[in-house]
Amino acid sequence: MKQARRHYRWWLAGAVCVLLLAAAWAIMWRPALPERGGAPASFDSARIQRGANLARLGMCAACHTADVSKPFAGGLPLETPFGTVHSTNITPDPRTGIGAWSEEAFTRAMRKGVSRDGHLLYPAFPYNHYTKLAQDDIRALYAFFMTRRAIAAPARDNRMTFPFGFRPLVGFWNLLYLDDSAWQADKGKPAEWNRGAYVVEALAHCAACHTPRGVLGGPKLSRQFDGGEAEDWYVPALNAKSPSPVPWTRAHLAEYLRTGIAPGHAVAGGPMQDVVVNLGQADPKDVEAIATYIHGYLAQAPARTPPAPGPLPAPPENELDARMRLGHETYVMACARCHDAGREASSGAALNLQQAVALYDPDPRSLIHIVREGIVPPDGEPGRFMPGFATILNDEQLTALAAYLRHYGAGAEPWEDLEETVKKAKKP
Repeated sequence: MKQARRHYRWWLAGAVCVLLLAAAWAIMWRPALPERGGAPASFDSARIQRGANLARLGMCAACHTADVSKPFAGGLPLETPFGTVHSTNITPDPRTGIGAWSEEAFTRAMRKGVSRDGHLLYPAFPYNHYTKLAQDDIRALYAFFMTRRAIAAPARDNRMTFPFGFRPLVGFWNLLYLDDSAWQADKGKPAEWNRGAYVVEALAHCAACHTPRGVLGGPKLSRQFDGGEAEDWYVPALNAKSPSPVPWTRAHLAEYLRTGIAPGHAVAGGPMQDVVVNLGQADPKDVEAIATYIHGYLAQAPARTPPAPGPLPAPPENELDARMRLGHETYVMACARCHDAGREASSGAALNLQQAVALYDPDPRSLIHIVREGIVPPDGEPGRFMPGFATILNDEQLTALAAYLRHYGAGAEPWEDLEETVKKAKKP
């Protein structure tokens, strides 16, 4: 009897293992789709133009272009907490791009995150947002990309930390985080608000950066627009938790999204610069709709009296904190000439730093990157310029400067672990 029970337990354990393996296989495996055959596809010019605008709203070029002379040929390294993912070639090259992809294969990639050959795409490609796209918009994007210049550019190897290089694990990520239900308009809101909601949630994937993520990289949907990170920059909240010292108006937000600058607000820097470049070329009505939708969240921020601009003060003569004294000396040496004057003084002057949102962020990384790397417009694009000080300031000076600006510019509590953050922040 005991032997029979033992055999039964082994049989049951084996059956459970088989079922678990079968379930894992079902989650991780996807079939390859046939290559598109026949003559090159032809598309209506209106559909192509519509796809071009959608590609700008989705910032496709920002990630899929490493070399501006080879648009959409991929190769751009995208840093994630799980390793480096390189964007892929989405030109119609049949061998290294998507030239052999049917519309069905393209749709599956956009909605499910699955390549034509069946391998799972890393969610650095924001398919968990694109899955909400209307099929007509996916069709227009397909028409646009299939009519770009075909460029031969093989995919670069990703550098993932163990065990995230085992791509089938993405299937479990999808099980946890991929919601492929259709986007629904809010019938109680006006058309422009709904257009903005659709673009922001389904195409522009703003929440991918402006919403915090969990340990597995999934978005914390209960904290929509609470602030997040991108490429080691802190990305500020866009809701009641917005750290902006100057309240946003809808008009100023629309201006900022198109140009990267607005009265009383800091210039777009870091990853936001590519967003501005793309939105500046998109249909202005769509950008206005984005501003309408996002401003609805920003309007929830508590009423604030904008800080009085002007030169930042020196610490009092009896200041005992050596860091604050060093921070002020560093400010006078590197920053005061432009920032004390205020942006209105001349075209070469800069924003008074009491108005700079990076000083009010709960995380100092953006300020550290701005000081080290400066703000330089993307290649060939006009925009405000700020020099970087990576070769001039050492870690001690940068830490002191950040502490000084936080205290005398924002009047806020000190950042915790500032020294360690300065050391860890990625240098150019």
